[in-house]
Amino acid sequence: MPRNTADLKTLAVVLRRTNYGEADRILNLITPVGKIAVIAKGVRRARSKLAGGIEMFCLSEIQIHQGRGKLGVVTSARMVRHYSGILQSYERMELAGLILKKVSMAAEHAEGPEYFELTRQCLEELNNETNVALIESWFWLNLLRIGGEEVNLYRDAAGEKLAEGKSYDWDGYERNFYLDGSGRYGTNEIKLMRLMSKMSLAAIKKIKVEQDTIDRVYDIIRLWEN
Repeated sequence: MPRNTADLKTLAVVLRRTNYGEADRILNLITPVGKIAVIAKGVRRARSKLAGGIEMFCLSEIQIHQGRGKLGVVTSARMVRHYSGILQSYERMELAGLILKKVSMAAEHAEGPEYFELTRQCLEELNNETNVALIESWFWLNLLRIGGEEVNLYRDAAGEKLAEGKSYDWDGYERNFYLDGSGRYGTNEIKLMRLMSKMSLAAIKKIKVEQDTIDRVYDIIRLWEN
């Protein structure tokens, strides 16, 4: 909860829910002001008015009261958007769960809207059946960028400018390209990664890109993810 804020009405996505006591739940939320831990009292009771507003894979409007305790108390919760399309695919559910887990870890001590917007955009496009490899690649590039670990997409491992028409391979440990005459990556992959680091996911999906290019960028992402 931001300092000096007794009550807060905010959009939020639930990152994690933990049962507490007989009927309560502790929630970790990502919001435009950062990550917040709150308690939803009585939410596990059958007639709770809060239950529908704190589902997983939803965008919700939540009101929080900060009393004397460490946790804010959810006083109202309204579902704004349910990303129900995610539930139709195990692959999409798995990626959505990974995104929530990684955002929860990265946003632990961060403030501001960037992690919230990152999460919202990914859930929106997972719901819209956007190419999963494109979503995951965009997510990892921007998760690193927000955390201050932006990938160098302009110079290679030797410090030379990445040149159009040349072939490169990828160093997963150092997270950069290195010149290799028989390398798998080149102009198309580098251009797409540059665009991903600057544009919204909704804008990226409108660009005509060959599936092979998306797949090769995804290969790069998987190398550093592991």
